[in-house]
Parts: sequence; structure tokens; C-alpha cells
Amino acid sequence: MCGFVGFTGYAENKRRILNKMMARIIHRGPDMGDVFENDDIALGFRRLSIIDLSENGKQPMANEDGSVVVVFNGEIYNFAALREELMNKGHVFKTKTDTEVIVHGYEEYGTALVGKLRGMFSFVVWDQAKKRLFGARDYFGIKPFYYGTLSNGEMIFGSEIKAFLDHPLFVKEVEKDALRAYLTLQYSAQTMTFFKGVYKLPPAHFFTYQDGRLQIERYWDIQFEETGLSFEESVETIDQAVNESVEAHKISDVKVGAFLSGGVDSSYITAAQKPDKTFSVGFDYHKFNETDYAAELSERLHIQNYKKLLDADECFAAFPDIQYHMDEPQSNPSCVPLYFLAKLASEHVTVVLSGEGADEIFAGYETYDVRGLSKKYRKVPKALRLAAAKTAAKLPYFKGHDFIIKNGEQPKDYYLGQACIFTDKEALSILAKDCRQGRSAKAVADDIYQHITDKSELVQKQMIDLLLWLPGDILLKADKMSMAHSLELRVPYLDKEIMHMAKGIPDAYKINGIDTKYVFRKAANKTIPDDWANREKKGFPVPIRYWLREEKYYKLVKTYFEADYAALFFDQTKILTLLEDHYTGKANCQRKIWTVFTLLVWYKRFFVDEETNNTERSQAK
Repeated sequence: MCGFVGFTGYAENKRRILNKMMARIIHRGPDMGDVFENDDIALGFRRLSIIDLSENGKQPMANEDGSVVVVFNGEIYNFAALREELMNKGHVFKTKTDTEVIVHGYEEYGTALVGKLRGMFSFVVWDQAKKRLFGARDYFGIKPFYYGTLSNGEMIFGSEIKAFLDHPLFVKEVEKDALRAYLTLQYSAQTMTFFKGVYKLPPAHFFTYQDGRLQIERYWDIQFEETGLSFEESVETIDQAVNESVEAHKISDVKVGAFLSGGVDSSYITAAQKPDKTFSVGFDYHKFNETDYAAELSERLHIQNYKKLLDADECFAAFPDIQYHMDEPQSNPSCVPLYFLAKLASEHVTVVLSGEGADEIFAGYETYDVRGLSKKYRKVPKALRLAAAKTAAKLPYFKGHDFIIKNGEQPKDYYLGQACIFTDKEALSILAKDCRQGRSAKAVADDIYQHITDKSELVQKQMIDLLLWLPGDILLKADKMSMAHSLELRVPYLDKEIMHMAKGIPDAYKINGIDTKYVFRKAANKTIPDDWANREKKGFPVPIRYWLREEKYYKLVKTYFEADYAALFFDQTKILTLLEDHYTGKANCQRKIWTVFTLLVWYKRFFVDEETNNTERSQAK
């Protein structure tokens, strides 16, 4: 697990620029750093040593004659098999690292290399003979990759956007068109980022950059196609696949632990992994603490559990740093405890396994299920439900309004994923006039829906979450919060072999009126006790509702809402009304307030504090 930076073309003092950019992301790789530069390219790398701890594993890494150079962030879990395959083809290896597999793999297979990799990765290969860059991002988007254009027209790229700030030809500006969808989804779901001119390489895509021309291609796609497996066969297949994936993800030359909550996903991973240490955090509030469940399971498995209870003071104090590490505003409150969980784990291990991805692949979210009154209502003929939904959509809000729409229309008409903070109408009403031109969250989701109209309602919802929510929210915060503390986080459920197996599981096995991800729970039950396999999903709850009704934190948030820069993005009267209504108990607006607050904290950190610090450094000289 590491971080890289780079840019093309001529620049004065290339090495000095690279070193400043690398210093910004030293948290991703505190063990060592190095650079590669010539007239065409500049590559910088920071390493967190995981496999082959010697200096032989340092990057940038080149082939024998220096014609191919790579910088790589991630882990390739099938590197041993690929290494043997490449050696049999005549390639000579100097190290035991997975990085060198990419070097020689590119020599042998070219861009087709990406289809052979099993793991989490983002990388860039410089092909000196062709004067070409080739880069890729893993199947699910576990590892980040950003790119943009400098003021001289050359390309800049790296693991974190903040590194771009130290290039003298990078122009820093807010991308106001990103705000509209963000207010609904709570994360940046588009390829554009909140920094104008900076983009994300989408998951499962690779790029080539040659002669100033950038080409991006998809190399893998998620497909759900039901097979004829029986329920019992599906249970056995899942259990075998999970245990095999956990075994593959344990490969390391450093200590490996596990994140453990009270839920089935992390419990299943932990029981299959059997690490020496597990880590848990919670809050000293009623119903916001599951650390006792984690401690109990750890005790049953004879594993040492480390836990920490958080309070509001330390969470608010850390929040600007949290948003700095996120690069873009991300208002999922769970990034806060995740930040502290990673910090706790980093004090004892260098790698952790975690349970992200099971809900999206095996259908674990409650929003996927149709129960109770909804199930009864859906017995009404579809044509009548559709007509009622279309009528309701045109009317002002009334009791039952959302119920009729949700149960009458197709997912594309109402389902945007696990978060829906502001409706689009609400978002437009609080945004400043010049921030209303961006695409709506629905428009972003429609890009996916148009390709999956033939899929079941359940699969359509899963696809939205796999392609938007998972990389934009879950995985981004997992990477950024763990790497903030130089901790490598691995996600065994998000493995292409797991996905290949899971794509054939019938919908009826996943959700059956008894529970969500039912067949997965039955598989987990082969390894963990019933109490853990069947426990209701709670996510990572954070007591922001209560915090925002305490005078101290209400006043803190209010200072941001009243700041001059808040008017750049919002109607300040309206956001202050949201805050006041929540504080006085008139309404529950905590997630809306938190989403606005997050954006303002992010802006202050990157655009106000950053400029102040730059000015102070200049004056000190």
C-alpha cells in the first residue's frame, strides 16, 4: 500500500516539485520514497512496505534496460502465479514484490495485463520506447486514481488530489457543478471532482496517454446472471469462496489484524482469518456502541480485541483533518469513527482485513427488501400503481406521497442508492445561483440505469450501489481513512473471484421475506454463531443528531454557516434555518446539516487555511 504522483512534460526543478508533491502524501508511504524523471515524464513514489520489506521493493521500479517504469499502489494477490508464468516465458525477476509482476506483465501482455490481475490496484506504466503512459484502476475502485490537466496542457496524476496543490502549474478552483448531486448523495459520485479540471479514473478502466491524447477504456464489467445452483449448493459455494479469498488477502510480511463490529460481514472475515488482533470503536451514547459484541466474539475466537469509545470533542476536533484526507467533501458520518478505528489499529498492525462489499454483492441493505405494507400494496396491478405514482409525483407532499412513488415506479424513478440527503428540489433551493447548473443525482444514476433495464428490480438496485455508492462512498473513505494513518486496508469480499461466484446467485436466495443477504448469512453460519450471522445490520451509527442539539457544537457549526465563504455556495438564511430548526427540536435535519457543514469544513481547509498557511510561509522566508 503506497502512494504515487506524476506529471508529463517539461518543468523547471522537476525533482523539487516531485519531492513537495510526495511530501503531501507521506502518510501513504512513510517507509521510503524515490523518483524517476526524464524530459518526458516525472514519477514520484512513497512506500509502505508490506511484501519484500527490503529496499529491493522500492519504486519507481524499472525493467532490466529501464525502458519500462512503474509506480503502483495496492496489492496483487495472484502475483506468485503470475510471476511463475512470466518466468516461464523468459522474464527475469530481481525482487519478490508484486510490483515487478506489473513491470514484466506489461512487457508480455501490454494493456491486456489488467485482465490477469487479482487484487486492488492503481498504477501507471511509462513506456519509454512508445513515449506512452498506461494506467489502470482495479475492478471495484478500491484504490483511488486522480488525473487532471496543468496550465501548460500537460497531464498530472496521483493517488490523492492534495498532492497536485504543490505543482506550480496546477490551478486550484472549486468545481461548483459537483455540488448539486453531492447534496443528494453525500459524496462525489461523478468522474469530475470538487477540484475543477481534476477527474477520477473510473473503477475497472484503464487509460493510455500518448502525444497529448488521453484514451480511457473499460476492461471489466459486473454481470448478474442467475445459475441453476440449489440453495444448499449456493451456501457451500459462498463459504468456500469467502474462505479462499480471506486466505489470499492474508499474504503479508507484516502483522495483519481485522476490523470487527457486531455485524455478520466483519465477523465472518475475522472468524475465517483468525488474526491475532481485532479492533473496534463506538460512542459513549446509548445504542451507538457495538464494541461489546466485537469483544465477545473475539473472546470466543481467542483473539485479542482492542476497542475505543469516542466522544464528540475529539470527533469535531479531528473533522477538518478527516476532510483534508478525504480530498473531497464526504458527509457520511461513519468516516469519523473509521478515522479513529484506523488510528487505533495502526498502533498495533500495518494491515487489516475489513468487511466492505458484502451488502452490495449479496444484497444486505434494507432498501433492497420489500416487506410489510409495501409487499401488500405491490399486489395491486402494476398499471394502477404506476398511474398512482405518476399522479403523486405531480402533487405537493402529503402523507403517503413517497410510499406511493416508491412502490409504483421502477427503481430508476426513485432509487439513487443508500443515501438521499436532500431531494433535488431541496438542493436547488439552498444552493447559490451559480451552483445550480450541475447534474442532478438522478441524472448521474440514469447513466447506469439505461444499461440495466433488462435486470430485476433487486439487481438494478445492487448495480447502482456497486457502481456509485461503493466506490464513491464506502471504498473512498476506507482507503483515505486507513491511509491517513499509514494502514493498509484489504477487503476480501471485493474480489473478482467472489464476484464471479456471486453473480449467479438467484434473487430469491438473497432476499426471501425472512432476511436480507439470506444465503450469505447461512454461509457465514458455518463459521460464526447464530447471534452474529443473523444480527440486524446497523452500519456505523454516529450520534450527530444529539451532538447538533448541544449548544457547544451547535455554535461551532453555526460559525461555518455564518462565514463569508458559505455564501459562495448556499443561501445562508436557509441553511441557518435548518440548523436552528434542528437545534430547537422543531425538525430532525441532522444529515442535511452535516452535509452542508462537511462541504464548508472541506472548503475552509483547502481554500482558506491553505492560503493562509502559504502566505505565512512566504512571509517567513
